[in-house]
Amino acid sequence: MSVTSEEMKRLKEERKRLSTTYKALFDEISAILFRHDPIGINFDDNTDEYDAEAGTILGRLRPSASVEEVTTIVHEEFVRWFERETAGPRQKYSAIAAEILHAYTEDRGPRA
Repeated sequence: MSVTSEEMKRLKEERKRLSTTYKALFDEISAILFRHDPIGINFDDNTDEYDAEAGTILGRLRPSASVEEVTTIVHEEFVRWFERETAGPRQKYSAIAAEILHAYTEDRGPRA
């Protein structure tokens, strides 16, 4: 389930909009992903490596989301971007989801 070039273009535009409108939250989600580094691409100097995933995750968050729902969202986005084998099991994303949900709740997140 790879991302097509047309979808990549659309997602890039959406990421730009979200990263501008919700800059602090976008940056925090990207930093959470970078710190946890679920697929092993943190080489200390590539801090924007998870921006694409942060954008698609942020676009799917809702005020009433639970940790379970956010875990599903994060896992689904990693499967979409990196394939199921590379993304690994859903439970690997629980702690990441809890931190993202906390950041989203603190920021009050984008309104649906």
